[in-house]
Amino acid sequence: MHDLIKLFIDQIKETTWVQWLAVALGVAEVLLARKNNIWLYPAGILGTAIAIYLLLNVGLYAESILNGYYVIMSVYGWWYWVKRRNEPPVEISWSTKNEWGISIAISVIGWIFFYVLLKNLPAKYFTPSNVPVWDALISSTAWAGMWLLARRKIENWIFLNISNLFAVPILFYKHLPMFALLTIFLFVVAIFGYFDWAARVKSQESRVKTGN
Repeated sequence: MHDLIKLFIDQIKETTWVQWLAVALGVAEVLLARKNNIWLYPAGILGTAIAIYLLLNVGLYAESILNGYYVIMSVYGWWYWVKRRNEPPVEISWSTKNEWGISIAISVIGWIFFYVLLKNLPAKYFTPSNVPVWDALISSTAWAGMWLLARRKIENWIFLNISNLFAVPILFYKHLPMFALLTIFLFVVAIFGYFDWAARVKSQESRVKTGN
């Protein structure tokens, strides 16, 4: 236990200011997402751009691609929200059966795709991944979660937390302790986010029933 604590402290001491910045932006993004605030998107775009650079440096290629997807989905979500500026706010809602099916398909197909990709990266240009199964799983479930988040679906928190659960040990293993701690924080916030969003939908449904 003493050795593990010492290793963790040593990793913290080696954390660069770039990692601290990425972590701060990640915290801001998830808190803004929980509040359903549009500023989650610019915070997320900048934070994930920094994360791509850091993850590439430690050979987490699928997570690097995932963060590129985060940027794309953040831009999409931002645009989708802004284009409805003169319309009622984008309502939070439960996923339909079709959306559940799409989310599961993204997770499963994405897992297979990323695993095959990671196993076949040209060694001349990339250091072979030593955690392809977990890297692929973390990325594919997060892809599904981000797609649901962009559509303001409550279940986004479920898929994102599946990704977070597996990401924590991998990030510690890859000597990215601040990213691991951020992910633990995101895991906890996502639990509260799920219940917060569910309560909002229940409140919306109550207002509709009462005609208010």
